[in-house]
Amino acid sequence: MKYDTDKRVVMTLDAGGTNFVFSAMQSNEEIVEPIILPAKAENLTSILKIIIKGFEQVISILKNKADAISFCFPGPADYQNGIIGDLANLPAFRGGVALKDMLEEKFDVPVFINNDGDLFAYGEAIAGVLPKINDLIKQKGGIKNYSNLFGVTFGTGYGGGIVFNGNLVFGDNSSSGEINRLRNKLYPETSVEDSVSIRGVQRVYSRETVTDISNCPSPKEIFQIGMGEIDRNKNAAQKAFEELAVVAGDSLANSISLFDGIIVIGGGLSGAYPLFLQKLVDEMNNNFKTIAGDSLPRMEITAFNLEDDDGLKQFLDNTSIKINVPFSNKKVNYDPVKRIGVCVSNLSTSKAVSIGAYAFALNELDKTDETSMTDEF
Repeated sequence: MKYDTDKRVVMTLDAGGTNFVFSAMQSNEEIVEPIILPAKAENLTSILKIIIKGFEQVISILKNKADAISFCFPGPADYQNGIIGDLANLPAFRGGVALKDMLEEKFDVPVFINNDGDLFAYGEAIAGVLPKINDLIKQKGGIKNYSNLFGVTFGTGYGGGIVFNGNLVFGDNSSSGEINRLRNKLYPETSVEDSVSIRGVQRVYSRETVTDISNCPSPKEIFQIGMGEIDRNKNAAQKAFEELAVVAGDSLANSISLFDGIIVIGGGLSGAYPLFLQKLVDEMNNNFKTIAGDSLPRMEITAFNLEDDDGLKQFLDNTSIKINVPFSNKKVNYDPVKRIGVCVSNLSTSKAVSIGAYAFALNELDKTDETSMTDEF
């Protein structure tokens, strides 16, 4: 596990619309009791003072000076330059705020800010599903080794992050992985986020039960209804998660066709996977129909549900063979089956984000050290 024995300390922040949660990590583990401060304030100056206060309180607890600050902010930003843009849940940031430069000047340590979906994906690639899957493949004698991952979150919104060959993919405008802006298969005039979100699940349940959405059960209760744990409209609950599955599956098939890697799902709705994950994978493996009327697999690869015992078994089956090298006596290994896995985070979303924030900061510090050594020569 990368950096799991590293003694450097990184201060972190979980920036939500309601609360700011400050902490510090060392060796991939939290080393202080989180400090929670309200995110709501009258103006930008007040919010910035709250952020400074939170990190000051963490510093007062630490035994040694932190090596960096690393955290995520939800919504639009120029992450590489640490400038926060217009946030719907934090309106005081409108117009752009140079948060990175402010914190670096205040605390005299490097500061790294990223999208929460990016850090979720990075944490899963370093210490979550990616190393776990590769270990399982190795145990089964397989020859594949996955190095690419697409992390998506199902919750208040629909977010995503891409890790390619161990590195986060930012894009030229810090807008890589913004899967929420794809077209909704069921409601083509809308975005996928209208269905792959808490509001989407509640909207469908309210529609199917002909009730006002203000009286709608929580997503957790809708899941329990769908599983038969609460005696209410089971069909409506299952329909709510079925629509999520179809829209999410369609968007993931489009995305992964360009990217090709493991998919891991996190966020508040991920715990409801027994009601949606198999339908989501089935949607990804659907067929197109050509203009000539033939059937065409919509992806070059086959997706497997890794939360299902049979799906995991098929994914891990060693299908590699030995083939001859032309005009030679040599043979080489070849696996003709193109496959990816779709699974749910086993770290928890918050843990993956924290590990991602920690590892990202240390990785950037290491790059800086290497550059400094090169410059000296």
